[in-house]
Amino acid sequence: MKSKPIERHQTLREKILETIRESILRGTLKPGEKVAEPDLAERFGISRTPIREAFRQLESEGYLTVIPRKGAVVTALSEQDVQEFYAIKSILEGYAAALAAVRLEDRDIDRLEQINERLKHLATEGDVKAFFRVHNEFHELFLKASGNKKLYDLVLQLGLKFNRLRMASLSVEGRMSISVSEHEKLIQAFRNHDAIEAENLVKKTATIGGEVLLESLTMAECGKGKDSILQQRIDV
Repeated sequence: MKSKPIERHQTLREKILETIRESILRGTLKPGEKVAEPDLAERFGISRTPIREAFRQLESEGYLTVIPRKGAVVTALSEQDVQEFYAIKSILEGYAAALAAVRLEDRDIDRLEQINERLKHLATEGDVKAFFRVHNEFHELFLKASGNKKLYDLVLQLGLKFNRLRMASLSVEGRMSISVSEHEKLIQAFRNHDAIEAENLVKKTATIGGEVLLESLTMAECGKGKDSILQQRIDV
């Protein structure tokens, strides 16, 4: 009998998380803007406890900054944040891909192909949220195949900390389709058990992700930019 209030509490918390994430990614909530607890409490008809829990999670994901006695504000994305995250991601995931290339079995690679087919379909539909979730499945599969549990845990922790950057990068128009193409090349490297090629491909992918996001932030600020990085790097 006690499970229903708990389930409702969790469901409302997820709705709050999703609402704030989408508002930030779409630009409805802008960097530095305060996210008001009373407004959310009235909108969802709940107490402030699940809202504060959601704020703490969103802070851990890089969406919000909770300031004592002031409340939660939208965290600004800096160029340094983007550069540092993708530099670390490049090194760690590249190393994991090299390890996985010599360990992956045919059935694992077949599974990667199946996941990438799902991603291709989602990219066509423009479903960023579902794409992000399935995209994580793809990466987690080869990260596990690296055989290095500490590396696997470290990459996942880093990803959780910077979920906002990863989601923002995939949200840029055309980025999902490029991701599918990058995965196809990586899958071929895995089939060839080519550790060097797999590592290089993953590093290039991370570089593109960072460049695309930086370009998107710059264009959002000035309203225009040069030829898209996605167009310049289409053959990577």
